[in-house]
Amino acid sequence: MMKAVRGMRDVFGEEMATWQRVEQIFRTVSAAFGYHEFRTPMLEHTELFARGVGEGSDIVGKEMYTFLDRGGDSVTMRPEMTAPIVRAAIEHNILRHQPTSRLWYYGPLFRYERPQKGRYRQFHQFGAELLGSPHPEADAEIIMLAYETLRAVGAKLIEGVALEINTLGTASTREAYREALVQHFVAHRSTLSEDSQRRLDTNPLRILDSKHPDDQSLIADAPALRTYLDEAAHMHFDTVRLLLDAAGIPYTVNDRLVRGLDYYSHTVFEITTTQLGSQNAVCGGGRYDPLFEMVGGTPAPAVGFSIGVERLVLLLEQMEGGLQPPSRAQVAVIALAEEARLPAQLVALRLRRDGVSVITDVQRRSAKAQLNAAVKEQAQYAILLGTDELAAGTAMVKNLATASQETVSVERISPYLQQHLGVKAR
Repeated sequence: MMKAVRGMRDVFGEEMATWQRVEQIFRTVSAAFGYHEFRTPMLEHTELFARGVGEGSDIVGKEMYTFLDRGGDSVTMRPEMTAPIVRAAIEHNILRHQPTSRLWYYGPLFRYERPQKGRYRQFHQFGAELLGSPHPEADAEIIMLAYETLRAVGAKLIEGVALEINTLGTASTREAYREALVQHFVAHRSTLSEDSQRRLDTNPLRILDSKHPDDQSLIADAPALRTYLDEAAHMHFDTVRLLLDAAGIPYTVNDRLVRGLDYYSHTVFEITTTQLGSQNAVCGGGRYDPLFEMVGGTPAPAVGFSIGVERLVLLLEQMEGGLQPPSRAQVAVIALAEEARLPAQLVALRLRRDGVSVITDVQRRSAKAQLNAAVKEQAQYAILLGTDELAAGTAMVKNLATASQETVSVERISPYLQQHLGVKAR
């Protein structure tokens, strides 16, 4: 039997209903903040991620799906969305036409890593990018958008997560701090975990993210990044905090939060939960001013975030005590006689065009079997069409909850149901 590729999965049924619910929330909240949807290809030139994400990162070094296409070009299935958004902004001169650009995205990403709870090799992210502003108001807006998205998903969910923020200062600040970390950890290389020893040569800031017991005491004694910040960086971060305080958004400052990608500067943040075990990050983001120049464009300020949809759905399932049932058809059109089968389909089509959700029988079952199927589908009404109804130009409309029924002319079925179901006419 053929099965899905390891680390990739199908979504359907009750879980799909939850996905659709959160996807609609993404659209609604983004629109409230004035953000517009942006879509990029799933394939990009490999160099984009090597330059943008960083060759020393785990993503580029171990996790990308990369291959040569038939033209001999190295292409990669996108492992993250920020670099593609920046590539598109440069290619289409977006900031020249719209100096402040608010964009949101939603779609699949691909990383070859060990599948586990809430983590898959094909996964999905919702995110937003605010391009063109170097000011702390933009940082705060992006954090507010992320927070409001999770708050809109559910009250229980937002109560069960924690927002952590930090600042990396400027690129020069980060580089000076990087050198200080290397000096600190090099002296203890032999006692570091295997992963941290590798990161010491490629991306030493990622050591601060390590959860390995061998690394904890060394991390605790590592120099603090805040001691390397200049006055401008302090003022930027203080303003972000002031805006979050004014908005009533709770947070903690985590001096060890660095975000592992090379393009971050100034504000970084994560929203975490204790409900998903080791995979505790639901959302992450920050300012990435250096990225435009890193991928070949002119310097431009930018800030953004992404939310892992699989983890969000899993978190919802745990907090709501299971997945919610998918929406059901409102009406079933039932043919009581053979000659009513075609008219039943036409009545159903007319209702669908008028905004009513309708199912019909396509198995040529008996009237009793059709009615049982309507009850199982949890339809609210059944429309019964038989020989007598066809001759009279009417239908029997039955309320499946009360068992009451009423004869209605075929021309009046649609407004009748719209009124009783609360459906707006198209």
